[in-house]
Amino acid sequence: MQQVQPEQSDRTSRLTVEDKLRLLLDITKTISQSLDLEEVLNLVMDTLGSLIPYDAAGIYLVEPKEGSPKELFKAKAIRGYQLSFELIEPRLRMGEGFLGAVVQSGEPIISPDVSQDPRYFRARERTRSEMVAPIISNDRVIGAFDLESDEVNSYNEDDLAVLQLLTSQVAIIIEKARLHEQVVEKKRIEAQLDIARKVQLELLPEDDPDVAGFDVSAFIFPAEEVSGDYYDWVKLFEDQFGIVVADAVGKGIPAALLMAFLRASLRTSAQTGYAPNVAFSKVSSLLYESIDDNQFITAIYGVLDSTNRTFVFSNAGHNPPLLIKPDGEYRFVEYGDQPLGMFNDVHFHQHFIRFEPGQVMVIYTDGITEAANDLGEEYGVDRFAKRVLDGIHLPAKELIDHVRKGVTDFTERKVLDDDGTLFIVKAV
Repeated sequence: MQQVQPEQSDRTSRLTVEDKLRLLLDITKTISQSLDLEEVLNLVMDTLGSLIPYDAAGIYLVEPKEGSPKELFKAKAIRGYQLSFELIEPRLRMGEGFLGAVVQSGEPIISPDVSQDPRYFRARERTRSEMVAPIISNDRVIGAFDLESDEVNSYNEDDLAVLQLLTSQVAIIIEKARLHEQVVEKKRIEAQLDIARKVQLELLPEDDPDVAGFDVSAFIFPAEEVSGDYYDWVKLFEDQFGIVVADAVGKGIPAALLMAFLRASLRTSAQTGYAPNVAFSKVSSLLYESIDDNQFITAIYGVLDSTNRTFVFSNAGHNPPLLIKPDGEYRFVEYGDQPLGMFNDVHFHQHFIRFEPGQVMVIYTDGITEAANDLGEEYGVDRFAKRVLDGIHLPAKELIDHVRKGVTDFTERKVLDDDGTLFIVKAV
């Protein structure tokens, strides 16, 4: 009997471990069915007590601190504590307390008597022993399990082994949940961009203007779902059309919102009868009062008169219009003032172009001329002008396609790095 007793004891011990492993497997199956991170961690805490007894416990994840390169510990699921801000976001630096030491080193800690351990950070008066294990994903510590007991020497190496098995499964599920959250967020943003894109397309003119004696066409080549470029035309009188091409700093939804603001403001100014320079002054003041310091719009707004064959315009920091004669002579009209919304109380000047027969004017954005190939070489204004000259015999709409193909052939990419707009006016 004396020889059998140890074997029975060992068998009992092995069965206890097996039971724990079986329970651990059940826990893993349960939590793996959810992709909600908060739900997963709370399920772990609700079942952990049957696996390893505790009087207080917490799961803490390492998160970047907003506006700071430092990271902080944030409680995602806690039990047995009196809730306070210090527990939800412990003010521990890396290396401080059991939690800070484990996250910094990646090594677990078993403290049989916390009163004798200088690393202990008191968060609970009744705690006598504590066990902390890191949560590691892709060789990086992303958090920690913290178990506390009201009794001295409550945890041993077997408990730690079981806890580490659990943390390895939790690490996988955390990363899985975070990836799922990223996919959901990406889909949400894509849906918003799609809606914004549709709204923005509604703001653009449906057709090219029908101007006597001129062939006019325009198009935007967006770099993203929502463009920071914008063009528009408004019929002011039978023989006068307001034309605008603009480029907001940045891309995406913020830039598109600026474009919507510009459209409403300029259309109101045009219908009121303001000259281009006066319209720009008013719009710029409104923008200055409404947008952040790092936001602005470059734009050209002018009036095309088909009777006098003239274009009177103002340039708010935009790329200079390109003028090309049929004989091949070309120039950039290098007149301009400050961008819209950059400064308060800005005054703008007006400039005058008289069209000769066969002359072409191209208003464009820098997404065209600054498009670069894989070597970093930009398309450039000279290459752009020569491409327009090469297709000057084409109708305006076909000329746009001709220029676009020249840019994509140069960059060897179908999509531009930045939004690109072309507005072509041909005197016929």
